[in-house]
Amino acid sequence: MGKNNKLGLILDGIVKNNPTFVLVLGMCPTLGTTTSAINGLGMGVATMCVLILSNIAISAVARFIPDKVRIPSYIVIIATFVTLVQLLLQAYVPSLYETLGLFIPLIVVNCIVLGRAEAFANKNSVIDSACDGLGTGLGFTIALTVLGLLREILGSGSAFGWHFTGGDGMLAFVLAPGAFLVLGYLMVIFRKLTDKA
Repeated sequence: MGKNNKLGLILDGIVKNNPTFVLVLGMCPTLGTTTSAINGLGMGVATMCVLILSNIAISAVARFIPDKVRIPSYIVIIATFVTLVQLLLQAYVPSLYETLGLFIPLIVVNCIVLGRAEAFANKNSVIDSACDGLGTGLGFTIALTVLGLLREILGSGSAFGWHFTGGDGMLAFVLAPGAFLVLGYLMVIFRKLTDKA
């Protein structure tokens, strides 16, 4: 694959096959962790790291794994990288680790990560798999950050923790119904914008 095709793989994950706005995958962390922009960004970056590393590893060893144990083997590989990311977050960003809590270990069973391993990484080269992981991870990170930012602005009148209004905002946007409402509008806007492009 040429340089343009690798860029195409990255852009596909961000726009054409965006896991949140187009494929509607990974809704549990999307709705559960995006009460603020920093939480969305943190969860997105953690998932992106796991995606890139697991895609690289699975691409490198896929031909050695028997078909009967393919999925369990992928889950072990993904779990290894999730544990590594979890330990790094716990050591270097403990406040974010505490906020994200249970959602970090749940990256192991995130359908985005396992889906990219099964649909792409096990059939393609290491470099292409890394590009696919990067694109999908960036698409997920951007979606979570934008969703978290809008919920934070509407719900608490702040952005990345910086308060800019005198009021408290609308509590509904910090709660689950607000997550569904904001996500729905973002999906419509994203599809309208990408259909024109």
